[in-house]
Amino acid sequence: MNNTVYQRIWLPGFLFMGVLIGGGYATGRELVEFFLTAGTVGGLLGMLLATAMFSVITALSFELARLTRSYTYRHFFRELLGRGWFLYELAYLTLGILVLAVVGSAAGEIAAQRFGLSPMLGTALLMSLIGVLVFFGTAWVERVLSGWSLMLYGTYGIFVVCYLATFSGDLWANLAQEDLGSGWFTGGVKYVGYSIAVIPVILFSVEHMETRRDAFIAGALAGPIAMIPAFIFFLTMIATYPDVLDAAVPADFMMARLDLPLVSGLFYVAVFGTFVQTGTGFVHAVNERIAEVIHEHNREMPRWLRPLVALLALIFSVSLASRFGLVDLIAGGYGTLTWVFIAVFLLPLLTVGLHRIFQGA
Repeated sequence: MNNTVYQRIWLPGFLFMGVLIGGGYATGRELVEFFLTAGTVGGLLGMLLATAMFSVITALSFELARLTRSYTYRHFFRELLGRGWFLYELAYLTLGILVLAVVGSAAGEIAAQRFGLSPMLGTALLMSLIGVLVFFGTAWVERVLSGWSLMLYGTYGIFVVCYLATFSGDLWANLAQEDLGSGWFTGGVKYVGYSIAVIPVILFSVEHMETRRDAFIAGALAGPIAMIPAFIFFLTMIATYPDVLDAAVPADFMMARLDLPLVSGLFYVAVFGTFVQTGTGFVHAVNERIAEVIHEHNREMPRWLRPLVALLALIFSVSLASRFGLVDLIAGGYGTLTWVFIAVFLLPLLTVGLHRIFQGA
């Protein structure tokens, strides 16, 4: 196989970050819900715990997928759960609709509040971009998701430098209070609990890996790669604590406080791109699932069906978001699904998965 070091080691982490960040993390709402509610120091401890857990779980998942050649979530969970594989699929489809609702709603809000456009226009643009990417298939998805992740790093860096240059006094003052809430450990576990659902979405990248060493290194790096932007963003939220706790979209709240139009515009373009990343990651996994079923009947999935699946999923999801709202979707929906994914993914991985990895597939 002629796979580059980037494809084998770095690409999975960037793909993981791409599908993880847009479903609420890019708006800041997830960081408030799972971390900042435990206080400034408590939030940082919870994020360190989440980073370590992500590294371990992705490393084990990558290696199990490599050993069993399970590059789709259906194949992976057949190996992990046997006849119970469909339990993950039901939970995953529920989460996918929920995440698409979050990014669709947030895209509309950004279009309206920051660019003076109709919310429906922002949502329609999101649908169109996701449709284009999934139409061209896996190679395009890999290139765009990983490339945009690199841009996102730069954009978050610019925002943080500008914000902390203005409000650094608030950051140090809030950290000095050593606010350590009791829920930091639970918050970190709950955040990981539902977030691990996206790991099987990126298993197509495991096909590039050649050895156990590749899988373990890629997994070890995936945690920090995915969470470094969260840590950076969290520093700005500490500087805005406790006012930011009540903000429906913390990123909006902080951008209004910073009041730098050029930085704000660049940041929102990057954030909009993360919504495209996240939506594309979920829809691509569903398309690959459909293609797998069609292939079993000795047929190929029509290319036009891929964007159609994206369109139908987004229309349903956005109607859901308009009914329940962004904050309730993240607080209620994500929290409930946490325990489901711990039961159908994390516990089997740490038992059946570990046994298969170290005893041979």
